[in-house]
Order: sequence, then C-alpha cells, then structure tokens
Amino acid sequence: MNPLHKLRELGQSVWYDNIHRTLIEDGTLAELVDEYAVSGVTSNPTIYERALSEGTDYDDAVREAVGRGVTDPESVFWEVAVADIVAAADILRPVHDAAGGRDGFVCLELPPRLSHSTGESIEFADQLFRRVDRANVMIKVPATTAGMAAIEELIYRGVNVNVTLVFSPEAWRAVAEAHARGLERRVAEGAAPDVHSVASFFISRIDAKANEELPDRLQNRLAVATAKLVYVAYREWLETGRWRSLAEAGAAPQRLLWASTSTKDPRLPETHYVSALAAPKTVDTMNDRALTEFAESGEAPEAMSDRREHAEDARAVVAEAQQAGVDLEDLGTRLLADGDRAFADSFKQMIENLGVKVDKLTER
Repeated sequence: MNPLHKLRELGQSVWYDNIHRTLIEDGTLAELVDEYAVSGVTSNPTIYERALSEGTDYDDAVREAVGRGVTDPESVFWEVAVADIVAAADILRPVHDAAGGRDGFVCLELPPRLSHSTGESIEFADQLFRRVDRANVMIKVPATTAGMAAIEELIYRGVNVNVTLVFSPEAWRAVAEAHARGLERRVAEGAAPDVHSVASFFISRIDAKANEELPDRLQNRLAVATAKLVYVAYREWLETGRWRSLAEAGAAPQRLLWASTSTKDPRLPETHYVSALAAPKTVDTMNDRALTEFAESGEAPEAMSDRREHAEDARAVVAEAQQAGVDLEDLGTRLLADGDRAFADSFKQMIENLGVKVDKLTER
C-alpha cells in the first residue's frame, strides 16, 4: 500500500490534475484509479493548451469534428473536451457509485471569458452539464464576483460545481454561503438536494506570491497556515444547525479541495504541501510530479486536526505575515485576478493553436 492509499484511509480523496486522450485510451487513467487511489480528475485551460498543442494525439478527433462540419476552433475544442470528459467519467463511474455519489468526479472548466458574466456563466454551465450528461461531472466556475452569483443558481438548478480560484478564508466563506443558499432553495421547493460541489483552495500560489514580501522566517509557511484556518472553519461549518438541517434533508457537504499542491519553490520537496494537508473530508488534486513522488515517498501521512485549539500556530503565522505587510484578503484578490488572467491567456493560446491545427488538417 503506497501513501496515496493511506490518504484515502484517513478520509482524503486523491484527484489527478491532468487529462489527455491518451491517458484515457491506453488504460493509464484506469491504472491510476486501481494503483494510485485516484478517485477524480480535474482539468483546466492550461492543461488542455498543452494537450492539444503537443503531438498528434488529437489530430484524428479534430479531423472528425471538421468532417462533421465543425470548423470554428472553439467549437472544435468543446467537441474534443466533452468527449474526453465523458470517457473519463465513465471510467470513474464505479468509484462514484461505490462512494454513494460523493466521489469519482471529472471536472471541466467554463471558458474564462465568462468569468465576469453571471448570466452567461449560468447558461453555458447549465448547457454544458446537460451536454456531458454524466452524474459524476462537475463544471468549474471561478470565485469571481460574477461567478459567486452563478454558483448559487447552478446549485439550485442541480448542476455539480467545482468552485475554483479560492485564495482566502473570506472567499471560502462566501463560496460556502452560495452553495448553501442554492441547496436551501431546492429544499424549499421540494427538490432533492443531491447536488455535489467542491471549493478549490489554491495553495502554492499563495506562498509564491507572499514570499515576495515576507522575511525568510515566514517563507513558504503562509499557504499551509491559511489552509489550516480554512479547514477548521469548514469543519465547524459542518456542525452548525444550518448545515445539519441541509444534511438531514439529504445534502452532501461541499468538500474543500486543495488545488495547486505541487511546489513552486525549488527549496521545498515536491511532497511538501501534500504531506501538510492530509485532511479528512477533503480532496487533494495532484499533478504528475506530486502524485508520483508522494506515491514513492514511503510517507505515513498524519491527519490534519480540525480542532480550533490546534490551529494556534497557523494563526500566529498569519498574524506575523500581516505585521509584515501581507493582508490575506488583499493577497487573495490579487491571486484571483492573476489566476483568472492566466487561464484566459491559456484558453486564448489554445484556441489559436487549435485554429492552426484545424487549418493544417483541412488543407487540400
């Protein structure tokens, strides 16, 4: 049993932050499920930019789409991406069923151009969710101001949502509130609250940005400290009367998901964040490096405490960081803007590259 299975034993799900047609077709994803305890898959524009730009693995799929009359590059992308998501979801469906519908998800991102349009985000996400037509798919919506309003409505409509680009405790609280309101509206109308969601709290980007302003003694400590405080707040939220009422009505909790857990600072071991964030009732989504190195590390992960009194060290780190001039909410706002812009740039580049590929494959 490798350490990834030990994470599952202590109550944390391991999701794989990667998707590619070859992983699905050559059995790699199924192998990751069996041997690496992987129980979910996430994707984003940067992942698809690499997948579609490198090599010829998608040439046949692009050619088939064009043959059906789909020539607009973004439309071709959705043809390809939806097929990948459906295939991956089918591989993970036994995991989903075994978990009573609470795990085994595959996540697909909205186009970043919609991140500041509530109405368009709602309609696109709703249509995309119906298009993939799989119970174990989540649509990724960013925690922008417009996205927050969309989250409540999508949960109300029965769309599974992965809320992305969450960087601060206050942002997480707003996400949890939007999720709860959507469920409460369903319950009030007699609809089943069997809608699933995760709140993706991004880790390594916090340290990468904060390190620019922090003294040496606080370098690479703020992200884990902030995550600990969010985790304590999350577990306390699950004990409130408001949440218990929803749980009694059949609602599943919106789990915290640790995203961006691969280290960005070469001074840190690749497994640094994975080890530190072994928290029950959460998800850790890992890229290739983090997944492989943690599996081979031989570590015996210890469960993170959800006790408020055990988070004193985390509060001390946050307080010191604030004294050094790093305000968590301001930092979160800047990171959200940076992440939103980075995904938009990746999506734009992907569509441009795909346009070139479409032109080449349709040359006569």
